[in-house]
Amino acid sequence: MGLRRYGSRILHPYSSDKSFVHRFLRDSIALMPAGRVMTSRRKKRSWNRLDGADPVRMPKLETAGGRLNILCDADIARIHEASLALLNDFGMSDAPRSVTDLVCGAGGSVTDEGRLAFPRDLVERALEGLRREVTLFGRGPGHDLRLDRCSVHVGSGGAAPMILDAESNDYRASTLSDLYDAARLVDALPHVQFFSRSLVARDMEDDRLLDINTCFAALAGTAKHVFVSASSANHVRDIASMCHLAAGSPEAFAARPFLSLNINHVAPPMRFASEAAEVLLAAARAEIPCMVNTFGQLGASSPVTLAGCLAQSNAETLAGMIVAWLANPEAAAIYGARPMVTDLRSGGMAGGSGEQAVLTAAASQVARHYGLPNSTIAGATDSKTADAQAGYEKALSVTMAAHAGANLITQTAGMQAGLMAASMEAYVIDNDMLGAIRRSLAPVEVGSETLCPEMIAETIRTEGHFLGHPQTFGRMKSDFLYPDLADRRSIEDWESAGKSSIRAQAKEVAKTLLATHFPEFLDSAVEDALRQAFDIRLPRSRTRPQ
Repeated sequence: MGLRRYGSRILHPYSSDKSFVHRFLRDSIALMPAGRVMTSRRKKRSWNRLDGADPVRMPKLETAGGRLNILCDADIARIHEASLALLNDFGMSDAPRSVTDLVCGAGGSVTDEGRLAFPRDLVERALEGLRREVTLFGRGPGHDLRLDRCSVHVGSGGAAPMILDAESNDYRASTLSDLYDAARLVDALPHVQFFSRSLVARDMEDDRLLDINTCFAALAGTAKHVFVSASSANHVRDIASMCHLAAGSPEAFAARPFLSLNINHVAPPMRFASEAAEVLLAAARAEIPCMVNTFGQLGASSPVTLAGCLAQSNAETLAGMIVAWLANPEAAAIYGARPMVTDLRSGGMAGGSGEQAVLTAAASQVARHYGLPNSTIAGATDSKTADAQAGYEKALSVTMAAHAGANLITQTAGMQAGLMAASMEAYVIDNDMLGAIRRSLAPVEVGSETLCPEMIAETIRTEGHFLGHPQTFGRMKSDFLYPDLADRRSIEDWESAGKSSIRAQAKEVAKTLLATHFPEFLDSAVEDALRQAFDIRLPRSRTRPQ
């Protein structure tokens, strides 16, 4: 790659500083509509997203996942058959009585070993009857998540017990205040599309306090769709009551459910987690969308081969989907096979590995084969801080899951240390990454307007470059997603601005957002009703600017 000529200018292909290209684009940006546009030295930043992002900075992202196929059709057919054999011939152990009665009433049976068997006919009827059209709603404009065959949505998650403290740079136990802060941060970041509980409030004394306060903190912190968990079926009723109060009525919530439950109904291999299975039944009957999640760990709680892990995970996930469907044929059940990889040297999780990226993409392809709304995990970096390792591990796994067609990808932002901790600056950095990944999902527009043969011929004969062409200027404002943190300055500009790192910049952005962004998504009457009905431990003063 050598020198190139632009009009009368000759430029190094990687040069932009003090060049014709640099000045042309700088002057063009200056002519754009006012909004979230940075200066060339990026000394000031605007993170005012809530009143609508500027179209120059935020083009409409037409995402289209499902173009990456790890498995061929024959591979998927064999995985499906292996899963059917596991469910029919072997079945699931430790099913609670309520689940056993439901499945046996629909044609299932209990084996001599006491395992609950799902016959092929039942699986096929469920796959035929399960709901395909599911939308998870937000409480603000632009936050609805439609789950169809090609849509991809990325968000937080993790349920980590620790947080990387931004001030001390040390790990500590996470609190309810930290969880609320994470929800507020996600609310302000445009490419983190939903808030799944990313931290455990370890200052809550018991499971019920944990569940209801997690629900409150999430609903108070963001207008985006919220995912929480319930430790028991009784807590599902509490969470449903909170949602009904926030929505105005049970009917209003059922029409636009803005909260879902993450339910890990299996303790692999091929064993129900009895209490979680009861939660699944309760959620389906309460018309709360259910994330039907499984977490087989390759080489530990599932076979060490990718194919064997996929077959087992698929069988376990289908078992939960069938239970939800039998409990409520209209249940919004989300297929959540999330097989994870083990580092066999230590027995720990290897969420940032290449094997994990392939496994996640393959599991997403299996879900897409069934046409079921689905979710998975990607972004579970093993790095302990927001560094280069975290960047490449997260980008690899999230990109592959997105291009494989996962509808919902959780844990994509903020998580560190194999999902053991969250980091506020990581949320901000990962927001930038997610914007680029979402942009990479856009289909390539091929037509007479985009192939441009006449324009190419005209330009060759005249200016010799396309920088001044009206189409270039027009699409500069509509087709490109400009990052908030990724540094595209020249070396000289970077040096003169203090040689700042992306992590240092992200810390400042997170600090500013958490000091200023206090959304009021629960009006005072609703908040009063929730505090009167439940033991809410998040002080009112904590939800207001100090």
